[in-house]
Amino acid sequence: MKLIGMLDSPYVRRVAISAKCLGVSLEHEPVSVFRHFERFQQINPVVKAPTLLLDDGQVLIDSTLILDYLEALSGKSLLPRDLPQRVQALRLIGLSLAACEKAVQLYYERNLRPADIQYQPWVERVEGQLAAAFSALEQALQLQPLPTDGSLAQDGISLAVAWSFTDLVVPDQISAERFPRIAQYTAYAESLEAFTSTPMN
Repeated sequence: MKLIGMLDSPYVRRVAISAKCLGVSLEHEPVSVFRHFERFQQINPVVKAPTLLLDDGQVLIDSTLILDYLEALSGKSLLPRDLPQRVQALRLIGLSLAACEKAVQLYYERNLRPADIQYQPWVERVEGQLAAAFSALEQALQLQPLPTDGSLAQDGISLAVAWSFTDLVVPDQISAERFPRIAQYTAYAESLEAFTSTPMN
């Protein structure tokens, strides 16, 4: 199987790290949706990263759906079975993915849209949504910290990937002083082999 996309995408990196934690071997093909558009289009006409190319030629898209397939394939799960714990994990994952989405939107607005046609009320709205996502994550970690015992689960993977990506593309929107628990957990996650062997660049 091939994972198509660049690791500076939080969604691609999320899949790559999760696959390692699940013990699923993926061949990574770093194809950019921008620089290699035509090449990507030949693999997946939708040109969406991540793309998972199965051995039989079928194509899966969307990180969450790809992870669902990889968990079924491996017979393992990065989510807790206990329902209340699962709800909490899903909440953290949802907030982390929302943070990724808003960071991507801000990055595109700043780097792809000409400055003279940027719509400031929209930018401020997205900045507020990004801050709200990280504020909710910080509060959740205050109430129930994620384990730092060498283990990784999907809520921690998604949170750390979201923070590192945001720090890469819109670093002015976050700080360790404002979100100390997220920053501390991310530093822990980024020190683990699944992360260090899957660098953003």
